[in-house]
Amino acid sequence: MKKPGRAAPGARSERELRAVLSSRLRARRLDRRLSLDRLAALSDVSKGLLVQIENGEANPSIATLCKLAAGLGASVADLVQVAGPQAAEVLPAAAPRLLWRGPKGGTATMLVGSAGPDMLELWSWELRRGERYEAAPHPKGTQELIHVTRGRLALAFGEVSYIIQAGGSAVAHTDRPHAYAPDGKAPVRFTMVVAEWHTPHHVR
Repeated sequence: MKKPGRAAPGARSERELRAVLSSRLRARRLDRRLSLDRLAALSDVSKGLLVQIENGEANPSIATLCKLAAGLGASVADLVQVAGPQAAEVLPAAAPRLLWRGPKGGTATMLVGSAGPDMLELWSWELRRGERYEAAPHPKGTQELIHVTRGRLALAFGEVSYIIQAGGSAVAHTDRPHAYAPDGKAPVRFTMVVAEWHTPHHVR
């Protein structure tokens, strides 16, 4: 039985994530000597939303996090996970990195990511029946390596959809609008590596 007055694990994790993001965003912005107005212009995120995020009052979307990271010359991981100069950074299972929750209970969790601006990210996704995640284009040259562990994934580019069966994989060029959805009634689970490059020598 849950004790009165104690937040559920999901709520606690989301609150912790807001706190981490709030402090990281403010610290990065001040380190870059950027005003709220300037960061808003660089990231195409409204000043009002920036204030809410820095005050720990908003849960930004993945798209907003990507815009903020790009505006700061950073990665999403720089904003939501602890990083340091050690030879390896070990992240506990309970670290608050659940960055999207779908209307039917689906989730997108960034398991681990490298520092930016050139970055690699490892994600774990689950999409349930009726859910569809619409993703904005990533920077030119971005690729996603996808491996489906359960169900069937529909990877859509406009009117064209690619179906990936459980046990199957795909390489996706996601510098264009794309979407993910279950193909059928069963939930789909998949892992994804995102390789996003910003410096010219990486762009193909």
